[in-house]
Amino acid sequence: MPAPAGFTWTARADGTVVVTHRGRKAATLRGERAAKFTEEVAAGDPQEVMARWTGAYKFGNERAARQHPRNRGRR
Repeated sequence: MPAPAGFTWTARADGTVVVTHRGRKAATLRGERAAKFTEEVAAGDPQEVMARWTGAYKFGNERAARQHPRNRGRR
């Protein structure tokens, strides 16, 4: 499975953390959750942490599922 990529995060003056994935807002964290998130980002791989916090994991089967006969007509 490829490593997560495309995540960025911004801490605002009011303590809110906004996580984006490829330019689109994926999560907004406030209060204790924002503080815990910034601690985890500082301690580990930021891309992995952001993927876990937003639930934006890629499982590796997206391309195969797109080619399945059941899904060919849906796009």
